[in-house]
Amino acid sequence: MKLRNSIALVVVCLLAIPVLAADAPKNPMKAGKWEISVQMDMPGMQMPARTFTKCVTKEDVANVENAIPRGRNDSECKLSDVNVDGNTISWKMNCEQRQVTGEGKVTYEGDTYTGQAHMKMPDHEMNIKYTGKRLGECDAAK
Repeated sequence: MKLRNSIALVVVCLLAIPVLAADAPKNPMKAGKWEISVQMDMPGMQMPARTFTKCVTKEDVANVENAIPRGRNDSECKLSDVNVDGNTISWKMNCEQRQVTGEGKVTYEGDTYTGQAHMKMPDHEMNIKYTGKRLGECDAAK
């Protein structure tokens, strides 16, 4: 009887794996070389857009948090409430050391994306606009 119950439990667990995998959020960002532009606006000051390229690997795409645009100084920031709704990702961010909180969302459409974030600091607030365009595959030499 115990063996039959154990086998039944294993079968139920194996059948549940595809269902659980289907419920995992799918990262709408594609692997490849991306051109990304970031523009920051603060009260009384609009910064010029900064554009750069980034290679996104298949490993990067495996984690949906990698589809969230983040700056070099955001490594100590914690993401929360990450939500994937179709091709849109939303999130909240808290950077305790710099006393910065924020939230944002980005929407992917094929090989492009647009998004925005709103950040709050002790003495001011900032709005950030993102755009991205997939340029193709990453350079093999890098």
